[in-house]
Amino acid sequence: MSSPENPQQPELPLLTDHLAHWVACRPHQRAFTYVEFPGPSSPGLHHTLGWQGLDVRARALAGRIAATAGPGERVALLLPQGLDYTAAFLGCLYAGVIAVPLFGPELPGHEGRLAAVLADCEPACVLADERSAAGVARFTAEQGLPPVPALLVDRHDERPEAALPERIAPDDIAYLQYTSGSTRSPAGVVISHANVVANARQAIEAFAADARSNTTVGWLPLFHDMGLVLSVAAPVVGGFPSVLMDPVAFLEQPVRWLRLLASYPGTISAAPNFAYDYCASRIDADEAAELRLGRVKVLINGSEPVRPGTVDRFRDAFADAGLAPEAHCPAYGLAEATVFVTTDTFGAPPTVLACDPLALSEGRLDVREPTDPDAAQLVACGTPAGQELRIADPATGAARGPGEVGEILLRGPNIGLCYWKRSGLSEEVFGVRPPDTAGDDGEAGWLRTGDLGALHDGRLYVTGRLKDLIIVDGRNHYPQDIEETVQSAVGLVRRDRLAAFCVPWTGTETDVLVVVAEHRRGAEPTEADLIAAQRTATAAVSARHGLRLAELLLIAPGSLPRTSSGKVARAAGRARYLLGAFGEGGRGVAEDAR
Repeated sequence: MSSPENPQQPELPLLTDHLAHWVACRPHQRAFTYVEFPGPSSPGLHHTLGWQGLDVRARALAGRIAATAGPGERVALLLPQGLDYTAAFLGCLYAGVIAVPLFGPELPGHEGRLAAVLADCEPACVLADERSAAGVARFTAEQGLPPVPALLVDRHDERPEAALPERIAPDDIAYLQYTSGSTRSPAGVVISHANVVANARQAIEAFAADARSNTTVGWLPLFHDMGLVLSVAAPVVGGFPSVLMDPVAFLEQPVRWLRLLASYPGTISAAPNFAYDYCASRIDADEAAELRLGRVKVLINGSEPVRPGTVDRFRDAFADAGLAPEAHCPAYGLAEATVFVTTDTFGAPPTVLACDPLALSEGRLDVREPTDPDAAQLVACGTPAGQELRIADPATGAARGPGEVGEILLRGPNIGLCYWKRSGLSEEVFGVRPPDTAGDDGEAGWLRTGDLGALHDGRLYVTGRLKDLIIVDGRNHYPQDIEETVQSAVGLVRRDRLAAFCVPWTGTETDVLVVVAEHRRGAEPTEADLIAAQRTATAAVSARHGLRLAELLLIAPGSLPRTSSGKVARAAGRARYLLGAFGEGGRGVAEDAR
């Protein structure tokens, strides 16, 4: 049966059912393309699989996986970005095992997270390729992890293939999506086959009403929730092409991403805030002049919250290249909801709301004139995509009205089942029943997101993370606002590489505000520079937020912990600060010491 929005898009229960459908309908149509950049001046080598070629490869891998791991056992994907990763993920689904999308140990700065996840999921085998297999074996031995078989996805071995399960139930577990660890140690969100198909459909309805005329172009890693759903699940469900590139290739030359966006019709892509700022600052005028971005349909900004300055800088940098203002599409999502939750319309430019900052700190939206220079600017993340959303009191769960800030709660077919092996945390987060819904016995519970937001004119405005909230003298302050103030005032600070948080101050019984920030690459700040930076930041934070900044600690580029998706991990940064783990690379002037 086909959906009414797209008569060629069937309503099938499993991702592999959709893959088999496109094999029957369009066996040789281009399905997935991986663009490799072997050298700095390479225009890109395109490697492509049609639907039939992808299915053949996925089924062959499934037979090899099934010979090693039984239904319900975990299989970890420790692969580089590319077509093998896509085929391996789908092969796991065919085999009835639980896929664990991960990355190889060569990814710098995330060795501890990888070891923790492998210890938590206890895989029956890992999927690697010939180039990475030795490194994977060495890593597991060094980390003291139990040895497990490694299947090389790019080489057929002597082991016989096993028969695949006759049928997999939609409620069976498809994969574990480990959270990026921005506020706690990584936890595996249990995603069912029904969850991922539901969220893929929600994404298609939101961004690709006519899926036949769209192409997704993505550099986000496939082990990340947004990368997996937008670049793999949605194209498989919708039957439209997906173009992949490696995240490192994007970081080396961000113009590569924009060139690929310009190369296909109706392109849809996604990136966090830092990537849009990165493009605006790193792509020079000559490179921008060569771009033709008129065919770009949607650029999803999934950072929470989305910053108006980021939207403006990216729009202004590439307006002459034909980028439509309405293409930039703020959205909100999280791994516990598979990924997509809300999205603004791509038929109009992003909606920005000017609010009284004092009222916002007290938990309400008090709208001001857009031109008010003292107003706090919030970007709308749109309306729910096929799911229910409510704003609730974080302490009681009671509903809050329009314009009132509270915790975002969700309910829908895309909400994950629980956390892997964490029953206590699962009870706390999944299946919450607010007091005013006590009579909904037949309804599913609600998901506590841990995010703060408010509804205004039906749109969601995300204001921050509940656990990151800075509370001083009974007023709420959002760390991203303080970080924006500091990086705008202090030229030494590297943009989007800073974290604001409170810590206990030695010899006192109160918490004080600290900002840890990476300095610009190539800078070697002197003692005078540090004193000037502290004074400038202190004055700016005091004037803008009415807060006393106890210390601005400048650290070397690359020192601040980040999540796997590139966002600053504030909780990890705070922990490192309290341990004194920034070492000699950290240089600052505490206000009390000046």
